[in-house]
Parts: sequence; structure tokens; C-alpha cells
Amino acid sequence: MLRKILSAIVIASTLVACGNDANNKSEKVNKLSDTELKKIRTEAERYFAVLPEKAPNISNPTSKAKIDLGHALYFDNRLSKDETQSCNTCHDLKNYGVDSKAVSDGDDGKSKGTRNSPTTLNAAFHVAQFWDGRAKDVEAQAGMPITNPVEMNIPSKDFLVKRLSKVSFYKTMFADAYPNEKNPITYKNIENAIGAFERELITPSRFDKYLSGDENAISVKEKEGLKTYIDKGCLTCHSGSLVGASMLQKFPLTGDYSNYLNGKVDMGKYEETKNDIDKFMFKVPSLRNIEKTGPYMHNGSIAKLSDAVKIMGKAELNIDLTENEINEIVTFLSTLTGDFSEEYKNAPTVLTK
Repeated sequence: MLRKILSAIVIASTLVACGNDANNKSEKVNKLSDTELKKIRTEAERYFAVLPEKAPNISNPTSKAKIDLGHALYFDNRLSKDETQSCNTCHDLKNYGVDSKAVSDGDDGKSKGTRNSPTTLNAAFHVAQFWDGRAKDVEAQAGMPITNPVEMNIPSKDFLVKRLSKVSFYKTMFADAYPNEKNPITYKNIENAIGAFERELITPSRFDKYLSGDENAISVKEKEGLKTYIDKGCLTCHSGSLVGASMLQKFPLTGDYSNYLNGKVDMGKYEETKNDIDKFMFKVPSLRNIEKTGPYMHNGSIAKLSDAVKIMGKAELNIDLTENEINEIVTFLSTLTGDFSEEYKNAPTVLTK
């Protein structure tokens, strides 16, 4: 009996030791060598860039007065016909600049858009605005939803100008923002003020610290995810300081649209231009804050980031990413989440007092 007990102990000890050896081997396999870490860093510096601190527009120089005015306008429901919505309704600054809906409700909830509302964070850096790129900058974009009948539904530009002209604090704020103009409350100045405010919504992240030389800003696991992201070719479209948002690209490049997304087929920029060359062309989104800005894709039909990564792997790169590769990429993408001034996340006191 004693011999059997001793034999059992020996066997158990052997199994534990083997298990520990297996775990140690696994850890060694998963741990990147110094050479590999250096290579990842070199490639990251080659393909990406630190997010700039400022997003200037030479045609719309900013001032504190103009930014404060834009802040008020961004949060003001007066910019919708029935005063039920503001820019912040669909681009909630407490929620990374989105409303977390597939598509947003229009004025009074009477209608819905057909495309997902993208985040306003870092949007001032984008090559163009809207999924189809029809607006050249945030100033041009700011005025479009206001008069869109399925969005904010203001009947005309003149309607809004007259409405705001009756508000005493706006008389002062517009005069301060545009001191050299006799009649500063104009639709163009509304657009420029909102644009000036949005140019302040910049979110540096841990990835920027890593690119700036802080090796400990992201973990080894996140660096492994970065390696997978680079090796699989995601940076073909998603690179630079925005990790995307520098071009329009066809979706999908491989297979049919209906293979990947349900619902009405959206032909992208073609819907606006009717030029065959623009069929299925969409702005490549920035991946900054992507873990926080779902649902995903231009129609908001994909709830999980991991599913979006899987779809893009097949649709754009024609590769079937493994579950492990998808998880690694998602892990890296978390390093792109950043923040901006708390002051701008709430409506200014001029609207609340």
C-alpha cells in the first residue's frame, strides 16, 4: 500500500513538473526578444506618426472667443428645427464623440439617417468628412446636418440666422468672435465657429507615448498585437498619425457587398456623384478611439470590434484572420484610446444657467 502511495506521488510530481515546463516553454514562445521588439518599434516609427497637438485651418484662424462660441453652438438644441437636437446628440463628447447607435435619429425622432454617425474626435485631421468624403473639412461638414431634413431639419440657413439673432448672449459671443464684422451672425460664421471648436477635440493616447520613445507606454501583449497588425497588412489603409482617415477606399475589395453586410446596399461616394469610378468608395475611418466608437462599418451594422476586424481582413486583405490574430489586433487597437479637455465634454454655462 505504501509503495502505491509513493508511486502516485512520484507520478503526480512528474505531471506537475511537465506542466510547469510546458507553461515555461509557452511563456518563452510568447515573449518577444529584444531584437523583435526593436524591429516592431522601427516599423511603427516608419508607418505611424504622433498625433499633432494642433489642427489649424488657415482659412479659419481660431481664437478663444470663436472656440467658446463653437462650444455653445455644438451643444445648443436651437440648431434643430424643433429644438430637440444638438451636434452633441449624435456626437456625444462624453461618449467619445458618438451616440453608439447604428444610425442616428433625426429631429424629434421622426426620421433616421442611413449611415453611422462617426466620431468628431480628431475629425479635423481627416482628409475629408462624411463616409463619402463630400465635405472638405469640419467647417463645411458642420453646416450640412443642420439643414438636412432627415437630421436637424432647419428649413433654411436664413431661418437659423434669424433664430440665433434673437438670443442676447449670441449677439455678444458672435461680436467677440468676429470683431471686425458689422453683422457677425451669419451661417458661414456658425460653421466656422463649430469647426474651430471641433479642432480642439484632439485625443493623444498611449500609442503616441510609445512612438515618442516610452517603451513602457504599451505592454508586450499590445506590441504583439501591433506586430500582427503590421504583418497582416492592416496599415495599408490604416497608418499615419490618425491610423487611417487619409484616403477613400473601395469596400469590399474582395467578394460582394452582401457577403459582409446586411441591409440596403450602400454604394458609397457614388450615391452622391453618380460617377462609376466612385462605386463602393468610402472614407477609411481613423482607428483612434475605435474600441469606444462602435457599432462599426458605415451602416453601423456590426456590434463587435472583433467582428469588424474579421470582416475587414477578408473584405480588404482577402485573408481569413484566426481568432488569436483578431484578438491580438483588438488588443493593439486599445492603445489608440485617448482623451481631451474635460471642459469640452459638457455644455457651457451660457446654455445651462
